[in-house]
Amino acid sequence: MLSMALHLRGQNLSLRDIAARLVITTGKRKGRHPSPTAVLRMLRDHDARTGSWDYPVEIER
Repeated sequence: MLSMALHLRGQNLSLRDIAARLVITTGKRKGRHPSPTAVLRMLRDHDARTGSWDYPVEIER
């Protein structure tokens, strides 16, 4: 799911659009879409681990 989120972020999609295209594959929420906030958290955690600080997407309200 992270690799797909990174790919979609590279296409300058909003967090809402990215979340709508992702599907959770394990756990209680299997088969459902993650929230935009969960996607943001996942991308920020990845960026913090890799040293990348590029945030081209914003949360739509």
